[in-house]
Amino acid sequence: MPNEKFQSSSFKDPIRRDEVEFTEKGVTFREKKLIGGTDNFVFYSDISGVEIDNGLFFATVRVIPRARPQIVLNNFTKGDARRIKDLILQNVPHYGGDPTATPGRF
Repeated sequence: MPNEKFQSSSFKDPIRRDEVEFTEKGVTFREKKLIGGTDNFVFYSDISGVEIDNGLFFATVRVIPRARPQIVLNNFTKGDARRIKDLILQNVPHYGGDPTATPGRF
């Protein structure tokens, strides 16, 4: 899979743009703050779910890693949010086949 990168919309918040960057082994989530921010790298095998909360124009992506707090990224276009979710689920090894996975999380 080629490396792909998504940024939240600059329309709603031009300074604090969240980012999602895909690599071969996992995903890096960058939550921007007014000063600084946080980077979270999660291996695909450590992701237990992805949820999208759709607003009127933008969407919030919630990634649920195993044994860590959820990662919330705001202000993505609805299309980008769906693409992020699809790319994550394509790379999660237990998606659709792990009997221990929590149903309804994806």
